[in-house]
Amino acid sequence: MATAVTITVLVHQARKPSSSLSPPSYGSGASPNGAARGEVRGPLTEADGVVPDHVTIHDDGIPAVARLDEGLRDALREAAGDASDDDVDFYVNSGWRSPDYQNQLLREAVAKYGSKDEAARWVATATTSPHVAGDAVDIGDSDAQKWLSAHGAAYGLCQIYRNEPWHYELRDHAADRGCPHMYADPTEDPRTRQ
Repeated sequence: MATAVTITVLVHQARKPSSSLSPPSYGSGASPNGAARGEVRGPLTEADGVVPDHVTIHDDGIPAVARLDEGLRDALREAAGDASDDDVDFYVNSGWRSPDYQNQLLREAVAKYGSKDEAARWVATATTSPHVAGDAVDIGDSDAQKWLSAHGAAYGLCQIYRNEPWHYELRDHAADRGCPHMYADPTEDPRTRQ
């Protein structure tokens, strides 16, 4: 008998957009979130990739899941099914994100870490983030991270950054050749440099 697997999608408070941020003044032209001058954009929503609590990876009605690369989503679903045999549950903290959401996370990281250079160790720009492209997923729960560290390559799921044990991307060749060498953090990844 097949075992049904539920993969719950949760968003950690640190990853949720802050509701206490005041919109900055952008002067003339468009704001960083794409709104025209004078246009007020509301808070970020599910349409931006914000994930409500208790959404499964199978819930394709949620953009953060539905807009993930299909191969990444399929590999994650297969790995989660096998991990459940070891009593390990996967939780997805983040998936696809809109440029607006990514820009907000970057602004929050700059405020938290004090500089763009330090923030870049944790958050890429909207034009370079694999999350915006739908090519990255953040896995919660240390047991799931340990399981993926040991078994993820068989599914093409690889940890990319040493400082982010939750961040996984699909590398199709990993099943045959193993995962590529990890970068210390996103600042070493040529894809995230501008």
